[in-house]
Amino acid sequence: MDLNSLTFGPDGLIPGIVQSPSGEVRMVAWLNREALQLTLDTGFVTFWSRSRQALWVKGESSGNRLRLLQIRPDCDADVLLILAEPDGPTCHRGTGSCFDGEAWPATLPWLGRLEELLRSRQAAADLKGSYTQKLFAQGLDRIAKKVVEEAGEVVIAAKNDDREDFLGEAADLIFHLDMLLLAKGASLLDVVEVLQQRHADRTGGPA
Repeated sequence: MDLNSLTFGPDGLIPGIVQSPSGEVRMVAWLNREALQLTLDTGFVTFWSRSRQALWVKGESSGNRLRLLQIRPDCDADVLLILAEPDGPTCHRGTGSCFDGEAWPATLPWLGRLEELLRSRQAAADLKGSYTQKLFAQGLDRIAKKVVEEAGEVVIAAKNDDREDFLGEAADLIFHLDMLLLAKGASLLDVVEVLQQRHADRTGGPA
């Protein structure tokens, strides 16, 4: 990235909007040239604290760092969209996003939150733990069997006239499919990338 192509404010700062791969906006903070260069060099998102007048690596003390994936300036080159993989909660309150609060309408990025939770349960797999911990501990074959069971229940529910039951079974299927993906070292995002690339291949447009 050419830093000279960016428009920093009179105070030498440019706002950075941090977004997770699932599409969730995590936080907004400020960067100066040095913070941006350190972000690019280290791979961990670094900001400039206006209150402390100092550089700070997000999560340096808590361990909840932001692993840089990509940075894009907006059309005027005076705002940065920072795509980053969060290592745990982003907000100092311990919540996933600084914009958490009262419940919002359900959105697809929430699946990213669910996957983070499942990943933590996978890391703590235990036959005496929660349902997901037990299932992860039982291994790939058991998780795969659950996916087959849930898929069958979705088909059966689809033939009935109970929308709530059908959606409940579909939710169970997605939940267990995500567990299977994690057990195979993959994620929902990997599946989205495959769909995105297929679309690009068939339409000849950008992915």
